[in-house]
Amino acid sequence: MQYDEIVSVRATSAAWRLLRADNAPLVLAFLGRVFVEENVREIAAPALIDLLDDELYALNQRLGEGTYPKSAKAYLDDWSAADTGWLRKYYVADSDDPHYDATPAVERAVAWVAALRERGFVGTESRLNTVFDLLRQIVYGTETDPEIRLAELRRRRAEIDAEIAAVERGDIHVLDATGRSDRYQQFADTARALLSDFREVEANFRALDREMRERIATWNGTKGELLDEIVGSRNLISDSDQGRSFRAFYDLLLSADRLDELTELIRSVQSLDELSGVDPRLGRVHHDWLDAGGRAQATVRQLSEQLRRFLDDQVWLENRRVMDLLRSIESTAIRVRDQRTDAFSHLMDAATPAVSLPMERPLYRKPASAAVDSSGVEAGHADGSADALYEQIHVDPLPLIDGVRKVLRRKPQITLSEVVAEAPLSQGLAELVTYLSLTDETFAKTFDENTTDTVSWIDDEGTERTARIPRVIYTRASIGAQSR
Repeated sequence: MQYDEIVSVRATSAAWRLLRADNAPLVLAFLGRVFVEENVREIAAPALIDLLDDELYALNQRLGEGTYPKSAKAYLDDWSAADTGWLRKYYVADSDDPHYDATPAVERAVAWVAALRERGFVGTESRLNTVFDLLRQIVYGTETDPEIRLAELRRRRAEIDAEIAAVERGDIHVLDATGRSDRYQQFADTARALLSDFREVEANFRALDREMRERIATWNGTKGELLDEIVGSRNLISDSDQGRSFRAFYDLLLSADRLDELTELIRSVQSLDELSGVDPRLGRVHHDWLDAGGRAQATVRQLSEQLRRFLDDQVWLENRRVMDLLRSIESTAIRVRDQRTDAFSHLMDAATPAVSLPMERPLYRKPASAAVDSSGVEAGHADGSADALYEQIHVDPLPLIDGVRKVLRRKPQITLSEVVAEAPLSQGLAELVTYLSLTDETFAKTFDENTTDTVSWIDDEGTERTARIPRVIYTRASIGAQSR
């Protein structure tokens, strides 16, 4: 990230603002426990106030009276203010009490602080395997050549056949304790991250809905253009990248077979005796996924219904405006109906419309070609000398590259001055400039600005010329780099 980008994020990010707040430990501990750890997606104001009252009472008793002097409601109002953005405060149908939900900024801040804790074990093998699997899915999932896809399928079948044969021989490979802990740690991290992403999914859906409403509210075109715009964007939320990805995830999670398989796998993993760091809450994480996904689906339905009502209001207002215009025209026509005087007149462009039929247009005519007389044209003569055009010097870089290669066979690295000492410059400054621009896969070139070398040569007139240049070092490339 660039400096200006970091300054902008620091000024606008609600998560950064939370980490800098004086009461950040209270906010992170309380909101993290209620909304993140317990996966609460919606809670009424009275219930949340009671929970925060208990938290404030316990902290003031332990840290001293006056540590957190405000009331619970005052703190919630501060955290849900527009310039704070840590809680989303809204009203639901059939309820007079406001409801609260944490914003994605709280999820990010809690995850960042949790990542600061020391970990005794950090797994890497399972992540590398996941990287390989993802890359294979991307590469072969977008491949259109049948031969390549068949080759990959045959390779996977050969691996499965080899594994089946090994099991039939009794050669069964079992994960050791380190491998199990490695994979369980990655599963836990991915499961928690996926659960926290649902709040950001909902926030993105609301942002898409707000963008469409702003487009409708600020529309300055005709009603027909507005309808074309809305009809073309009626599936903006569901057809966005966010919507398609969420729909694919939710459809996969709602599959009865996949859900049963997932439940059995999680139950089996959680029941392993030798697995360290087992989180009991992960035993029902798939049910939390369903709850969070269902809430996101409900949010999409609610936004769609609100958008439909918003459009209905727009259409009603437009129809009312049209009716007002029609009544105005009718009343004006009735008022001037009997006022046929000389003062009342109206100009017409013409008594009949002008019609231009296609067959009345003239046919295409080839334009007349102009005759060009080239007689009397004489060859010109240049006044200047063209000798400079034939004095250009071309230096072939291939012999110079071969010379550097020969020297590097004896030494791992060499400077340009040493190369010139063994093979003096024969074409002067042009050859020296070519040495500075050499590139080859068998060696690397480095400029040392802190050291200066001197290179000399004899020009065509027998005069010795000397150039001072930064030290140029040619280094023999490794075998792996040469193969690449």
